[in-house]
Amino acid sequence: MATVLSLWATDDARVLGWLGLLTLAAVPSLLGAAHPVIGPLSRLAEVVLCGLAAAAVAAESEPAMAAAVLPYLTVPVVVAVLYGHRIESFALIAGAAGVLTGAGLTDGLAGEAGYLLACAQWLVVSVLAGEVIGAMRRRMQNRRVAPQPYAEAARLLTQLRSVARQLPGATLDPGGLAEHLIEEVRALVPVERSAVLSASGGGRLVVLAQHGTDRVDWETALDADSAIADAWASQQPQTSARSQSRTTVPAGTEVSALVVPLVAGVRTIGLVAMETDSAGAYPQPVIKRVVDVVGPAAIRLEAALLFDEVRTIATTEERQRLAREIHDGVAQELVMVGYGIDNTLAALPDTPDSAPAVEELRVLRAEVTRVITELRLSLFELRSEVDRYGGLTAAVADYARTIAATGGLRVHFTLNESTARLPAAVEAELLRIAQEAITNARKHAGAENLWVTCVVDPPYANIEVSDDGSGIGDSRPDGRYGLAIMKERADRIRGRLEIKPRNPTGTTVAVVLGTATRRGSV
Repeated sequence: MATVLSLWATDDARVLGWLGLLTLAAVPSLLGAAHPVIGPLSRLAEVVLCGLAAAAVAAESEPAMAAAVLPYLTVPVVVAVLYGHRIESFALIAGAAGVLTGAGLTDGLAGEAGYLLACAQWLVVSVLAGEVIGAMRRRMQNRRVAPQPYAEAARLLTQLRSVARQLPGATLDPGGLAEHLIEEVRALVPVERSAVLSASGGGRLVVLAQHGTDRVDWETALDADSAIADAWASQQPQTSARSQSRTTVPAGTEVSALVVPLVAGVRTIGLVAMETDSAGAYPQPVIKRVVDVVGPAAIRLEAALLFDEVRTIATTEERQRLAREIHDGVAQELVMVGYGIDNTLAALPDTPDSAPAVEELRVLRAEVTRVITELRLSLFELRSEVDRYGGLTAAVADYARTIAATGGLRVHFTLNESTARLPAAVEAELLRIAQEAITNARKHAGAENLWVTCVVDPPYANIEVSDDGSGIGDSRPDGRYGLAIMKERADRIRGRLEIKPRNPTGTTVAVVLGTATRRGSV
């Protein structure tokens, strides 16, 4: 473009000599642009030759026609910026201004307004072009340097694994840490009943661990008139002369209660509640000793709760992955086996000699159909999760309906769920226990009716599955294995698994978490 404009402005072929030199300077600038020596020298040569060519064109024609060559000035400036040499770009602009001034003085153009205006215009344009390209380059570089979500997750999980291995006892179990904290508190102050509570959402708390001769139904509502609610809101230790449970205390009983918040930064992670049956058991020096022990535990409990959430997410993702692999692998292959048997049956002649083979193929086809049905139910179980909006009872009911419809069972529901929610990990374990109980009733009991009771009032939960089948026998090792898995899941969330015969026939499997609210006791 500069060549055409220069020839049009001067109508003199001699100007091509300057443009030829400019082209020669552009070759090493193009080939060695990133070289620390060749690149800057080549770009400097381009700037010098561009300024001399502009002055030559202006001298041969009109002063303002220097603008025919000066657009090329932006090329070396932009290239320098693209390679991160911002200071070099300003040096090139300064060099161009010096060359244009010197050449203008030599050719008598220093007093020409057109020449000065053209030079000033393209020097400013070159500066602006360099700044715009530089800003775009920095933005793209920031996007490229910013860690991708999976890369960042891998880095953080690697650090978490290293830290977890160095922890005392190598544990990140919230329940275990809560129990250890209770033991530390009991060693300091008189305690007959104590608990560690954490947030569960819905304005309620959940009991992570507790100590006492009897199970205490702690007041977990954050809008109640209690020291527990006050400690959570104020982030300061609270004492009270009345029990912090939802059960009534016999008249005349003296109680001292102390609730200490677990605060990490500006967040309340949980509470440590303790009681003893004596008055004035927690004076200020005692409270200070408890706070000194409880304070460092807050960050440990927060890490454990976060790790538990990450583990729940990872478990859910793994179940989904297994479901996809089974569906796309074994399930499809079994379907093809079934089609193959159907084709073989269609091809066999209807003769007495082939009757035994036909009957065996039909039995085999029925077995393949049964296995495919079981596999589909397993896929449904793997994919079943507690919806964040539907709740635990909805997930249990959906699963029971699907299984009952497949097995020809009549299912009867008793569902009662409050607006408060249990922790996600606890809801997941309760759902798996209910699924195992429902599956056992369908596969092994030979039942006709299924009764599902689901009562959730955090921190209390009770899920009960009853059937009118043959009951539990010693001849079902697979069923025994399923019961062992349910027991492990119940222990993991500190629940109670109860398995008992149902009158007159059948079995009842129940998992109970916490203690039911005694209505009218608050």
